[in-house]
Amino acid sequence: MNAKVCVVTGSRADYGLLKGLMREIKSSPNLELQVIVTGMHLSEDFGSTYLEIQEDDFKFSYVVDMLLNSDSPTAIAKSIGIGVMGFADAFVNLQPNYLILLGDRFEIFAAASAAYTMGIPIVHLHGGEATEGSLDEGYRHAVTKLSSLHFTATTEYRKRVIQMGHSPESVHVVGAMGLDAIENVKPISTPSLEDFLGISLSGDSLLVTFHPETHEADPAEYQIAGVLDALARIEANIVFTMPNADSGGRKIWSLIESFVAENSSRACLHRSLGQDRYISLLSRVSAVVGNSSSGVIEAPSFGIGTVNIGRRQAGRVCASSVIHCSSSSDDIFASINKALDPSFRKFAREVVNPYGMPGASKRIMRILDNWDWRVVTQTFYDL
Repeated sequence: MNAKVCVVTGSRADYGLLKGLMREIKSSPNLELQVIVTGMHLSEDFGSTYLEIQEDDFKFSYVVDMLLNSDSPTAIAKSIGIGVMGFADAFVNLQPNYLILLGDRFEIFAAASAAYTMGIPIVHLHGGEATEGSLDEGYRHAVTKLSSLHFTATTEYRKRVIQMGHSPESVHVVGAMGLDAIENVKPISTPSLEDFLGISLSGDSLLVTFHPETHEADPAEYQIAGVLDALARIEANIVFTMPNADSGGRKIWSLIESFVAENSSRACLHRSLGQDRYISLLSRVSAVVGNSSSGVIEAPSFGIGTVNIGRRQAGRVCASSVIHCSSSSDDIFASINKALDPSFRKFAREVVNPYGMPGASKRIMRILDNWDWRVVTQTFYDL
């Protein structure tokens, strides 16, 4: 009997990382793929990105609609509760043998809570990482504790998962999932990208993604103010992608929209670029700016600098092409200029990405194909 493998995806970001693995599972003679779609995928505000999943010929096994029309802490807490109930219904209906979850979002935490309570083994991807400026830090470690099998991006992250009490035999280093997309993407030409974006990419161009720092006491509008003030002083084309559905995200979105309206000849904002456009854009921009994990994990593979703002990604393993700065306008301005400096660009092109090489999905599959999901232990491994 083939094992039923259920994959949960809640946003454009995690789907881009999971897509290669989902294809591997779908083509496996030993496994049956189930797909649960939830979170930002289902929101028109965030680009209705569930359509991308359908275009990639994946069938939805179940849909869990859990996002409320607000990004306040109370609304997110309520969304988690709605999600737990929705996932419980999904798991009763689908009867998966095990569940694959990636990362650290509150939607993923809701899925893990339901699965663990119902005795469904969890396979966790990208555990052991740290993002000290975000609530995702706690969600990620909680999902790790509820999981039985672990695939980490680096050796350091593997050590952290073992430190949390998991047996070394259950924790495997496979590299970062995001690097698989670089190998598999369909390149999009610069003219086609410019037509889609509505701005030119000639000269210096920046790809900007800024999410709220949910552990930061300052309100979201203060967090983004320094970013926008610095960008106003930089002579470059700017492509913004939308922030996550975190507390304060909608306020950041609104202020970026105002900035784009005032700088429409050189700036644009897109809800979702899609993986092919996003990766193709990484290969053409001069630098990445913001506080997204993509700037830390994927950008170094393109030989470009990243300006990592604030503490949202604090604790992650970083390449030497990642420039860390505070959220002050002057600090961000100086850091962007450093990333655009010809000598630093030359340096960035020679940097080795600490997250390894593409192929994480295939490395995971070699283990999953031989994993006995009927034998699951949660014994605490004491160092």
